[in-house]
Amino acid sequence: MVSLALTLVMVAFVVRLLQVQAVDASTYAAKAEQNRYVGRTLAAERGGITDRNGIELATSVDAYDITADPTMFTRTATKVSDAPEQAAALLSPILGQSMDAVAKKLKAKNTRYTLLAHRQAPEVWKQIKDLKTTLGAKAETDKSTVNVLAGVLAVPASKRVYPNGELAAGILGWVNADGKGGGGVEQQLNKELAGKDGKIRYAQSGGRQVPTAGSTETPAVAGSDVELTIDRDIQWAAQNAITEQVRKSRADRGYVIVQDTRTGEILAMANSPGFDPNDLSQANSAAMGNAALQDAYEPGSTAKLMSMAAVLQENVATPDTHVVVPNRLHRGDRLFQDDVDHPTWHLTLNGVLAKSSNIGTILATGQLGKTQKEANRVLYSYLRKFGIGSHTGLGFPGETAGILAPPDTWSTSQQYTIPFGQGVSINAMQAASVYSTIANGGVRIEPTLVRGTKGPDGRFTPAAHPKKTRVVSEKTAKTLAQMLESVVDDEQGTGIKARIPGYRVAGKTGTANRVDPATGKYHGYTSSFAGFAPADNPRVTVYCAIQNATKGSYFGGQTCGPIYKQVMEFALKTLQVPPTGAKAANLPVSFTP
Repeated sequence: MVSLALTLVMVAFVVRLLQVQAVDASTYAAKAEQNRYVGRTLAAERGGITDRNGIELATSVDAYDITADPTMFTRTATKVSDAPEQAAALLSPILGQSMDAVAKKLKAKNTRYTLLAHRQAPEVWKQIKDLKTTLGAKAETDKSTVNVLAGVLAVPASKRVYPNGELAAGILGWVNADGKGGGGVEQQLNKELAGKDGKIRYAQSGGRQVPTAGSTETPAVAGSDVELTIDRDIQWAAQNAITEQVRKSRADRGYVIVQDTRTGEILAMANSPGFDPNDLSQANSAAMGNAALQDAYEPGSTAKLMSMAAVLQENVATPDTHVVVPNRLHRGDRLFQDDVDHPTWHLTLNGVLAKSSNIGTILATGQLGKTQKEANRVLYSYLRKFGIGSHTGLGFPGETAGILAPPDTWSTSQQYTIPFGQGVSINAMQAASVYSTIANGGVRIEPTLVRGTKGPDGRFTPAAHPKKTRVVSEKTAKTLAQMLESVVDDEQGTGIKARIPGYRVAGKTGTANRVDPATGKYHGYTSSFAGFAPADNPRVTVYCAIQNATKGSYFGGQTCGPIYKQVMEFALKTLQVPPTGAKAANLPVSFTP
């Protein structure tokens, strides 16, 4: 009986061994492999972002994803029933999370991987590693204790850092918790910056890789570096100037754009208020975009340059043409007036621009056609050539094209307000581009923000050449530049606060009724100033706009003229642009009847 029993037992063992090692060998081997081997993603190093001189604006530093193997916190593995709670008590103050949140992650079922914290500084992992070492040493000497942190691991990662804080944040954007661009250039060029993640699969035991068991790895491909057109120093000057003026004026917001007139490259694009992409928890969501491209507003008198361009190019008037400007002007069912009450003015067309007369502009553009509708169509064609109603070509996330209705749909009011910048909406970059077009001899160059990319192999790939469009003739552009000088130089001009000693300056003020985005009704003003220098050999365009100034003057010449001067002076010095030394044309502003 004993022999028979032993024989049956041995037969059972043999059958089981045959099943495990022969019949179902592959199935059990697969299960063993699944438990023994783990895989993880190898994060690609994100490319950096620099200014035109190679100065870092966004970079990546070493970091760690703090992970854990939940199976190593069970009672079976640790012989401690509350291992997740003990581990959570140690980890929560280091990770800045609640004990309950950490414990819940450590109790995750049916998985050998859980993410405790994303992209932590090396100091955080060092603290955890030191604790693990201390607990491990204690467990070696005292068998009654357990290293409850044995299942906590770290996976190398990277963390996005912006060395200059708020500087150019509206341009750069930020990187979200998933490591993807969440705004700005980080979002626009995320594919180029992100690179391609790799993968690794290896054997592990007790939370450690078994070096002799082999592994398979697909290496990560680093992202490309992006070189922007902006100059960090000019960006700094623009951002400081607009931030201070928004504060002094107690305004809602403001923006400054600096552009190279010859290439269309953006040297600075500053917004206030801004945000620090290093600490999004403190950021105001309303300030996290790029308002210079995303705000649509009525430009006011800075748009008169386009009206004057149409009048000159169509040969219906010259800078010396006499324009009698009454105190009030009836058109349709509207009564139009200028910003200041005045007797009848006897102005030249140049004087109309210098004194920023709404009435004079209506009278001048009315000559563009035999009827008002025909004149509207001609003006509309020039507005479109200048880029109004179209995206700038930057391809920036959230950029607005503004609002420009077809001319046959213009209301009775719009027929006469659009020539002086009301009833049409633009963004700040569009406004700057108009002045750069005149500065560039009448040729519009689509603005650019990226100079090129440098791949992991170190090869630099320049950005595509921007599109160029002739808007007005070189002669018309030169004449307009001389007319814009009268705005700044003539004592009757509205832009005298933008004067720069030694330089010939071309500029235009703007003060527009502002549509409150919250109510959709007019409330407050948009104050602006646009221009370029040197006027007779342009190199730099500067555009400034401030929304809803509630303290001090709200006139563009008073509020933005000084900002233009401050930023333009800095840009000319930084770029080492000398004065031309030539004398201004001094076109007449008025005439004697």
